[in-house]
Amino acid sequence: MSIASLIDPITPDGGHTRFDNLDHWLQGRTLYGGASALIAYTAAVRAFPDLPPLRAAQVAFVAPTAPEAELRREIVRQGRNVAQVRSEIWCEGKCTLTAFWLFGTSREANATHPAAPIADWPGPPEEAETAMKGKGPAFIQHNFEIRRAQDIRGPGDPVVRRWARLEDREGLDPVSELILLGDVMPPGAMRAMKRQGPISSINWSFNLLEPAPTTRDGWWLSENASQHADDGYSSERLRLWNADGKQVLDGMQSVAIFG
Repeated sequence: MSIASLIDPITPDGGHTRFDNLDHWLQGRTLYGGASALIAYTAAVRAFPDLPPLRAAQVAFVAPTAPEAELRREIVRQGRNVAQVRSEIWCEGKCTLTAFWLFGTSREANATHPAAPIADWPGPPEEAETAMKGKGPAFIQHNFEIRRAQDIRGPGDPVVRRWARLEDREGLDPVSELILLGDVMPPGAMRAMKRQGPISSINWSFNLLEPAPTTRDGWWLSENASQHADDGYSSERLRLWNADGKQVLDGMQSVAIFG
């Protein structure tokens, strides 16, 4: 029922949509960013079912998203190989999320260069220690299983790396799963904060490194690393690997650091 509450109400027609039973997906007073991004993505692909595979996205978290929403989506341009689609969530007459999705057909490779092997491989998820049990926001406690993937605890290098998987993946294709899970970790800047305080994702941009990523038993290795933090903001690099250490997503995010 958890995943269904996010995607079942979405129709190809878009427009006014009500989402019920979303308490388990909240982060403070808004939807968890991955959940709202999944809603926007699902609205796009259900409206335009003949799109090629997703290759990249830019998502802006503009304002808190509520259960009563209007879903808007349009094809901005569709060429021979690439389609660019915009989808938005509006609540109470204001845009709360806007996303730009880039879909592209496969072509004969003129350049081949695999992602670099992961540094400091933490070992397989099956051998990792459980983390965040009984801690963290509601959306983590009710929807994700988290395991440790680094020795560091508390302050230190501004990197957060964890194994993560969805408790309920029924009905999700691999790309939707990554969108829902890709924003699950707190920012790496959390380890450099002088005191505890609220944090908020402002945007998220990512490239998918393959159109149909796969992993073992739903496990993905998620890493958020702060590249620079000052003036209340952190520039973060977000990466995801599958259970065998193959990178499947490369992204960036801007995070507001309060407190």
